[in-house]
Amino acid sequence: MIPRAGDSLTALERLWAYITLGATGIITEEAAPLVGGLMAHDGHLKLAAVGAWITAGTWAADILLYYLGRWRGDWVRDRWPKLRAFMLRVLTVVRRHPWRCSIAVRYAYGLRLTLPLACGAARVPFWLYLIGSGISAATWAYLFTFVGWGFGEAALRILGHVRRYEVKIALGIVVAVIIAFYLMRRRHVSEEVVDALERDRLRSKGPGLGARD
Repeated sequence: MIPRAGDSLTALERLWAYITLGATGIITEEAAPLVGGLMAHDGHLKLAAVGAWITAGTWAADILLYYLGRWRGDWVRDRWPKLRAFMLRVLTVVRRHPWRCSIAVRYAYGLRLTLPLACGAARVPFWLYLIGSGISAATWAYLFTFVGWGFGEAALRILGHVRRYEVKIALGIVVAVIIAFYLMRRRHVSEEVVDALERDRLRSKGPGLGARD
């Protein structure tokens, strides 16, 4: 429950609010920084501290998910068979774009649990993932904290409408990833065909003709 403007919080209550926001950010997602920003707007919490605690909480959760994927990636796929085909597709993209995927862990709506797991399973270098996910967590946390501070309850109502379409948004992201992978693969195959045809053309000329050209 959000305290009313004018109510004061004790130091212990403020500490508990910070801890709660940081610990639940991975579950409640945008709701945590939006609520924290609204509380900061009403003077109950410090704006910078809200962003820092949510950054720390979500970053720590993303690192734990990374290690879960790195150490027990096969177990995760066996434990949740419905994720298997999905994770295999994500793994392909992660191996091609490890840095971009590390940066995207907080912004990949519908993939925020799967993408860190895939980064670990794909053996993305830990130092790279640590930096990328840290940047992602900090920018995401402060962005939505400022939104909550500036727009307050209106932002929470908009978020509620967005959550109704969460499954459709996630499916849309998956379809976009598959299409992007298909187009990249098709371009790669086309380039290989062109190179093969060029090699065959040069061989058909023979060494003598090739030397004069």
